Amino acid sequence: MERKVPVVATVVVLLAVATMVALGVWQLQRLHWKETLLAHYSAASADPAPVEYPVASQAAADAALYRRSTIECAFTGSDWRSIAGRSSEGRSGYVHIILCGIDRGSPGEDRTAYVQAGWSPGPTPPDWTGGPVSGRIAPYSEGFMRLVADPPLGGLAASAEPDPNDISNNHLAYAVQWFLFALTALVIYALALRRKWRGG
Repeated sequence: MERKVPVVATVVVLLAVATMVALGVWQLQRLHWKETLLAHYSAASADPAPVEYPVASQAAADAALYRRSTIECAFTGSDWRSIAGRSSEGRSGYVHIILCGIDRGSPGEDRTAYVQAGWSPGPTPPDWTGGPVSGRIAPYSEGFMRLVADPPLGGLAASAEPDPNDISNNHLAYAVQWFLFALTALVIYALALRRKWRGG
């Protein structure tokens, strides 16, 4: 008995499998990129030399993360934001973040920077309106950074020190997942063909 392979279905399955394999390879490339990035951040966190903050470009931001810096918070330009965070001793609670004005320019051109003043067990922010801040630069929300004060400010306790190891790196798991999807698709299609041929 002649065993015919359906052309259209086979092409569709092979294209799907090729896409899954390509996604797996892309995740492996992302894994290499992330490992290089984390190694750079680890070296930066061990470098005691201070850098400028805030920064003027994305390239400067990438180079500044996890380095130390010092600013003069001339004025606070927003309300406090209290979010879940940990102390330097590992206790759960809140860290308190404020937008600081570094210097005043013409209207609408103030230079600003986010400062994480410290940690407390409750959400009540500190009574702090500015002054010198020294600490380590860490990621904040998308496209922004924050200076995690060390020593802390306004009577707060010290926040947990920014650690590049907190950045997720699960690209290998994603790559394996895509490769397994591709293998599963091939096995299912092979079983479907076998069943079709037996039924014929």
